[in-house]
Amino acid sequence: MTSIQNPIDELERCHAARDMVLDCYLTAIRNVAHYTIELDDEISAPHRQYLTALAGEVASAQPEALAESRATLRALLRDYRDKAAKYLGTLREELAGTARVLQEILDSLAQTDSDHEAQLRTELGRLREISSAPDGSAVRAAILAAADSIEQSLEQIRQQHQLTVSQFLVEIRMLHKRIDLLETAASLDDLTKLFKRDEMERLICSASGGKLCLLLVRASGFRQAERQFNREVATELAASFSKRLRNSLPPGATIGRWSEEGFIAVLSMEKPEALASAKRVADHLSGAYACLERGKTVHPSLQVGVAVVDHQPGDPPERTLKRVQEFLTGA
Repeated sequence: MTSIQNPIDELERCHAARDMVLDCYLTAIRNVAHYTIELDDEISAPHRQYLTALAGEVASAQPEALAESRATLRALLRDYRDKAAKYLGTLREELAGTARVLQEILDSLAQTDSDHEAQLRTELGRLREISSAPDGSAVRAAILAAADSIEQSLEQIRQQHQLTVSQFLVEIRMLHKRIDLLETAASLDDLTKLFKRDEMERLICSASGGKLCLLLVRASGFRQAERQFNREVATELAASFSKRLRNSLPPGATIGRWSEEGFIAVLSMEKPEALASAKRVADHLSGAYACLERGKTVHPSLQVGVAVVDHQPGDPPERTLKRVQEFLTGA
């Protein structure tokens, strides 16, 4: 007779291990929500709320929910990182503006101190000259008292200005520390930035006497994503696509956004290599992308078409620009 006790014990150990892994996963999500760095109520509160809701879905232990939670958690963390990066950028700009204003105030105070000090000391000298006259002892005593009072007031003004300057310096140091703490905690990268169309046109025109290899990319799906979901999803989709495009090309490539769905890259390579890069872009950038809509993962899709334009020395830039425009707009 075959005993089934060993298989049962093994099954129980598997269930116990599964329960422990699920509990660790839930605890990790809840800890991420609990220890979310406070930036702004409009940023941190929804992020914490979405993570808490995700933990509730994972707690059901349904296979579909567990599989979907991986992409949702990654998207939530990426979204919070990007929003935190934008928040820090704004904070940097405010810090720079505050520093400029404080510097102007300090310069103004320094100039004012110098002007008033020179004027007051001149008047003090005149009062002392008058007080040194051989007659009018009563007037002389009054003038000396006034001169001493003015000198004390002058010293008080200087001390007050020094105190104001010290307070400004303390505030600047506090702002710098706040920026450093937030940057260290978040460990952020800025969103991929692309050149605008007019900048790419100037680049092509300036190379009329040289050789350029242009990779053209037409990505259809941004408008559909906005119609199907919302503008925020379309924006996140564009950022994700831009990052994938940059990662698919050599580091020295200059990349620009020609239109809403048209992208162009200037490559420092021969046409056969550019064609290989174009195939890689077409193969890896088409398909579904994971984006967030109100804390839930959605999967808008892009259909990518590519072409390579070889701009030779002596080619009129107008003709090259026309070829670019025809492909990227489908005209």
